[in-house]
Amino acid sequence: MPQILNIIISASFITLVSWLSGKKGTLAGFLTALPLTTLISLIMSNKQYSGEVAVNYAKSVFVAIPISLLFFVPFLFATKFNLNFWTCYISGIVLLGVGYFIHQYATKLF
Repeated sequence: MPQILNIIISASFITLVSWLSGKKGTLAGFLTALPLTTLISLIMSNKQYSGEVAVNYAKSVFVAIPISLLFFVPFLFATKFNLNFWTCYISGIVLLGVGYFIHQYATKLF
């Protein structure tokens, strides 16, 4: 039952933000940038496992947040280089792949 609750909460938030992006894009972006998913999943992780697992999870998120911003780099240059949405999106995913390896290395430092 807890997994179903996790799915319902997550799906509801994603649906809300997706709908809101068409009405108030800046508010949707702000809500997406909030660590709501992390807050919810940390509680669920701590409840399901132990405090140490949740602490390690939080450390991984801390390292991953700046690295995950690599996804948005192509969008920053979209106008300057006349890139369309799909070029930016696919390039961002490729950069996330690179970021994953950086994350793996960086988490070993902590």
